[in-house]
Amino acid sequence: MSVVSLLGVNVLNNPAKFSDPYQFEITFECLEELQKDLEWKLTYVGSATSDEHDQELDSLLVGPIPVGVNKFVFEADPPKTARIPDAEILGVTVILLTCSYDGREFVRVGYYVNNEYDSEELNADPPAKPIVEKVKRNVLSEKPRVTRFAIKWDSEASAPAEFPPDQPEADLVADGEEYGAEELAEEEAELAEEATAVDPDAMVEDSEMTGAEVDPAGDDSDAGSEDLEAESSGSEDELEEEEGEGEPEADGDDAMEMDGAEKPNLVHQADAVMAH
Repeated sequence: MSVVSLLGVNVLNNPAKFSDPYQFEITFECLEELQKDLEWKLTYVGSATSDEHDQELDSLLVGPIPVGVNKFVFEADPPKTARIPDAEILGVTVILLTCSYDGREFVRVGYYVNNEYDSEELNADPPAKPIVEKVKRNVLSEKPRVTRFAIKWDSEASAPAEFPPDQPEADLVADGEEYGAEELAEEEAELAEEATAVDPDAMVEDSEMTGAEVDPAGDDSDAGSEDLEAESSGSEDELEEEEGEGEPEADGDDAMEMDGAEKPNLVHQADAVMAH
């Protein structure tokens, strides 16, 4: 169970210019007193193909944390364009808001960001060198992707289990030859009872059949038997077809809404950096 739970994040200045700072209103709940501060970070993903262009825009230590619901505003500087390839300034990218305790990240919120010019003329015919002063950003704040991680807090009891719990009592049960011995004994007893059982009715039928005369209409009886067998085999075929028709057809194929955003056309590479 997480000691700190993120309740909500609001992007305050959105949309905004590319050069404007980011502002987030963050609400979270703390269930017990913490010995250390929470560390919040905002990272800008400068390229979908390489993490060497990622920028940590700002970080903030929040503490001491009182028990209950807490709210604060986190402000971060805009990214430095000198560290972003010209071809990556415009289009869709990602920002990551993370929170860690004692160096262990326990929540991450990812947002898609669409950067474009503020005029239709520049969007229709963008210059080779981006004009950053005319670029505006739009954070898709309605559709964040939230990922939570189980971490160790102050007590050892809060640490997530790394291995399955021990089950020493399972080793006390003997296996090998004793496994299934009772079932085997029961089957042998049933077979022995069937072999020694005598059916009185069957004995009467056998005695009546002894010395019986052959019915002249035996050919007709055989013909009837053949018809019955044919009908029986036909019914079995129909049953197999009905059973085949009754077989079921195979079915086809980690708060806030997860990855349900309708992404812009240029988001085809931004998905890969959400798990950055």
